[in-house]
Amino acid sequence: MKKLVIILISAVVVISSGFSVRAAEVPPAVKVIAYYFHGEFRCPTCNAMEKYTREAIDTHFKDALGSGKLVFKSVNVEEPGNEYFVKQYQLYTKSLILSLVKDGKQIKSKNLDKIWELSRNEQKFIAYVAGEIRDLLKEAQ
Repeated sequence: MKKLVIILISAVVVISSGFSVRAAEVPPAVKVIAYYFHGEFRCPTCNAMEKYTREAIDTHFKDALGSGKLVFKSVNVEEPGNEYFVKQYQLYTKSLILSLVKDGKQIKSKNLDKIWELSRNEQKFIAYVAGEIRDLLKEAQ
């Protein structure tokens, strides 16, 4: 009988801890996804733009990344299954798109078209990207 009680208590502890882990893994209802779109060919400028984007996100938005309010995805639009991004965002070159997503559906997107203009100035590039992400994260509150 004592063994049965210990087994039941152990089962309750394991089950309840599993529920708390699952609750922590639930994604936020509203989030921002930063997509860096590229193709197979990656020139030095394209690689730098992705690097600067990651740096802006990692430096300025650690909390948002950790909570899942902000997600960064580097997407090769030439890989099978990614073609729809070209149509959805009317992509014609390497691009950085911010997407505001609520309950799994995009409600707003913005093409950060100044990345090419700022690609040779790391500080201005990072400031631009961080400012745009900050603005969209305010809408995600």
